[in-house]
Amino acid sequence: MSLDDHAEELASSLGVDKTEVKAKLENLEQYGVPMDEAKETVRRNYGDSESTGGAEIATKSVEEISTADSRVDTTVTVLSVGKRSIQYNGDQHVIFEGEFADESGKISYTSWEDFGLESGETVHLGNADVREWEGHPELNLGDSTSVERVEKELDIEYDVGGDEHLATLEPGDRGVNVEVRVLEVEQKRIDGRNGETEILSGVLGDETGRLPFTDWEPRTELSVDTSVRIEDVFIREFRGVPSVNVSEFSTVETLETPVEVADSGTQYQIGDAIETGGMFDIEVTGNVVAVRDGSGLIERCPECGRVIQSGQCRSHGEVEGEDDLRVKAILDDGTGTVTAILDESLTTAVYGGDLDDARAHAREEMDREVVADSIRDSIVGREYRVRGTLTVDDYGANLEATEFTKRNDDAETRATRLLAEVDP
Repeated sequence: MSLDDHAEELASSLGVDKTEVKAKLENLEQYGVPMDEAKETVRRNYGDSESTGGAEIATKSVEEISTADSRVDTTVTVLSVGKRSIQYNGDQHVIFEGEFADESGKISYTSWEDFGLESGETVHLGNADVREWEGHPELNLGDSTSVERVEKELDIEYDVGGDEHLATLEPGDRGVNVEVRVLEVEQKRIDGRNGETEILSGVLGDETGRLPFTDWEPRTELSVDTSVRIEDVFIREFRGVPSVNVSEFSTVETLETPVEVADSGTQYQIGDAIETGGMFDIEVTGNVVAVRDGSGLIERCPECGRVIQSGQCRSHGEVEGEDDLRVKAILDDGTGTVTAILDESLTTAVYGGDLDDARAHAREEMDREVVADSIRDSIVGREYRVRGTLTVDDYGANLEATEFTKRNDDAETRATRLLAEVDP
């Protein structure tokens, strides 16, 4: 059945307007709610007892709530409250989201109504819908949910207010506050939902790490080397890593005391780093065991920047390629392998010459591969510390390098360090 058919059937059963029912179903479907569950939710919105068979709603602790529940009653402390605008049926709709907690655990929520929730208060939720979000239960508060303030304080082990460090942020986090220094910022124009849109993008840092950010309402406070407190941001995954999103409802306050920023990336063994699924600004150390094809003096499409073969771009067909330098070095530390990708600047350093030198070398030998061969001779079999952004997909793990430094430890120092890494 189509959405229209479901709406007509349900509206007829409830004796209400089909257009209104269809709008509610579309709203739930947009957020991945299965149609049968969406219909039950709409039934409850209209107070239809057939949807529950008159069954009593269970009162549960956070730990007891599961994706098998359709709705629950629960008493929780509000940890954080975020506000965000989404587009629905061509219109803007404001939702509220964050985390609740009790003595047993914490759970994320989305509220489709403004209940005036405030961080730190204790509330009893009646008839809260439960949905699955990325494999975990999430509470959905709507017009059929009741919210009652409670005097009792719950003994929770979580911080209230939403303050977080960059290293703790994960895609899906909402209503978060951070104190950071702006390390990089760039003004861009993109094709947004309402046409061409101006945004800011760049990199934020604190003492725990660095993350990319996007400001959808460009603010002058977000300038390079400025320390700021940003309240009510949400975290999305962008190119495999968490990204801080500053929305129209976020607030930015300039701080008088500079925020300290870590000089180095978060250090990982390669195997552990890959397990994270992707990270921004990490460091790994390992031996270069090979240099992959597609390294050295390469050609890129002038339209899309992809590497081309024999003058052919997969997207634009036959093109006049533009020369570039790149290295794809396979790094191994005994726990896993990753392909470190070096841009023109880093490749110039390990090759010992720039793009013009590489062209001259290739002409002299009448073979472009001599550049990659020279790089192999220089780095294979040696240990390097690599800093950059890790992405992991079905094709493997890639580390877009920002630093590629040869380790010069003597044999005794290296042996001591390796033993320390494996010592439990």
